[in-house]
Amino acid sequence: MRLKNKKIGFAMTGSHCTLEKMFPQLEKLLAEGAEIYPIISPSVDQTDTRFGDATEWKTRLVKTTGHKIINTISGAEPLGPKSELDAYVIAPCTGNSMAKLANGITDTAVLMGAKAQLRNQKPVIVAISTNDGLGLNAKNIGILLGFKNVYMVPFGQDSPFSKPNSLVAKMDLLLPTILAALEGRQLQPMLINLAEEEFELKR
Repeated sequence: MRLKNKKIGFAMTGSHCTLEKMFPQLEKLLAEGAEIYPIISPSVDQTDTRFGDATEWKTRLVKTTGHKIINTISGAEPLGPKSELDAYVIAPCTGNSMAKLANGITDTAVLMGAKAQLRNQKPVIVAISTNDGLGLNAKNIGILLGFKNVYMVPFGQDSPFSKPNSLVAKMDLLLPTILAALEGRQLQPMLINLAEEEFELKR
């Protein structure tokens, strides 16, 4: 088990259409021996959408990880002084949370947890899911790429013709990204083609 005795903070932000995809990834981490501490943004904590009710997501998250959810800034702040986490994952990471992380804004439990992890010079793994990754948020991706101890789950355009600015991480690569980050490496290639079939049809 490659993550035996590793403690991982797993933070979710409000890309609600992506939340379902996170649970198979959580199961993979648990199968590798990780102990997972769930952290959620206010959007995940409070918002019901057509993809699921907030209460359902939170219940499922607690059941899957076996740990109480951290959903407040005060709850996440002790992660820094205690220095308990070996890695900190933000998946999915919305454009809103990514912009705040890139610019030092700490106004949610997710961002406080990331700040605490970076304070301890330990890896933060970001799996983006944003409709403006090649728009207003492109500069913030560039900022994060220059951050020490920040690692990106490989990502690409998920729908380049209908949503040309949209970027999404390939969530199946979360585990190998974490393993590489724990060794101080960025998993490569980082930019990948998620829409090869669409490209072949349109060109």
